[in-house]
Amino acid sequence: QIVPLWIAPNLLTFSGFVMILFNYFLISFYDWDYTASGTSPGLVPTWVWLFSAFTTFCAYALDSIDGKHARRTQSSTPLGELFDHGLDSWATSIFVLSFFSVCSRDNGKTGVSVYTMYIYLSIVLFNFMCSHWEKYNTGVLFLPWGYDISQVVLIAAYLLTGTVGVEVWQKPLLFGYYITDVLVILLIGFSLFLSFPQTLYNIHRAHLKKTLKNDSLYEGLLPLVSPLLLFILLTVWVVLSPSNILAKQPRLFLWMVGVAFSNVICKVIICQMSSTRPELFHWFLFPLALVVYAAVSGLLGSMEEAVLGVFTTLVTAAHVHYGVCVGWQLSEHLNIYIFSLKKRVQE
Repeated sequence: QIVPLWIAPNLLTFSGFVMILFNYFLISFYDWDYTASGTSPGLVPTWVWLFSAFTTFCAYALDSIDGKHARRTQSSTPLGELFDHGLDSWATSIFVLSFFSVCSRDNGKTGVSVYTMYIYLSIVLFNFMCSHWEKYNTGVLFLPWGYDISQVVLIAAYLLTGTVGVEVWQKPLLFGYYITDVLVILLIGFSLFLSFPQTLYNIHRAHLKKTLKNDSLYEGLLPLVSPLLLFILLTVWVVLSPSNILAKQPRLFLWMVGVAFSNVICKVIICQMSSTRPELFHWFLFPLALVVYAAVSGLLGSMEEAVLGVFTTLVTAAHVHYGVCVGWQLSEHLNIYIFSLKKRVQE
């Protein structure tokens, strides 16, 4: 009720995304390689953790009210839905990548390994994908309460770190287990035993009720092909990299993983909204396959890090370009502005 009626819902969505993006780059400035909390506990100022709690809460709140505000202003559109879910697909990875700075990477005593970070991120992205794969098949977006819990845990973790210090993550919590161990166990448990089974159950129930949007098994599984191939290619690079690229450039590599996934899932969201068939192979897969082959075969040699940097830059630029173009085309087609409630003037 406190949001002025002249503010466009997309502006709320985008403001929340910009806040977590700014927070991510702020943490990256102090902790590029995820070692600050483990080796230099005071390197990241206390105010940064408190600011992280504030931005996470604001982004969570704005993401929760943008749809309600759209209905309140009678401005609900497919553009708003795509804008919301599209930014969520990117924000999901940014939330996780920012949190890794709290627990730090493994320093031999505490922290989590970069491989655990990769698995952690992959599971979170898998959960996000399942929600939209479910909607692609059932037409209903079932948002599990695990999302709300994750946001509350993130905010609490930042507040705890800002109040007590990063040392709290480096002390055993119970029976020799650290807080990070407990969080990883909970994440895997929620994913394998709650979230994914719920998705399968909802699809099965829709099948029994004959309300599935896709009767063919092939059509139903089609959206999973590109994300699965993306994960396989990235995992091959992680495991077989001659220079151990994930250990050398964890932040850059994990950022690339999040951006590539976001672009793949955005196309699934568009297909789900427009009732069209998703492409079998996302175009990102082809240049990625070439880069992975060149890396694991040793062709890149000492240039592997540089190639990762170039590839990450190109993928990010392509994703931003894609988002801008789709948003602009939809705004013209629907005769609306993205960040304003005013109607376009018909030419």
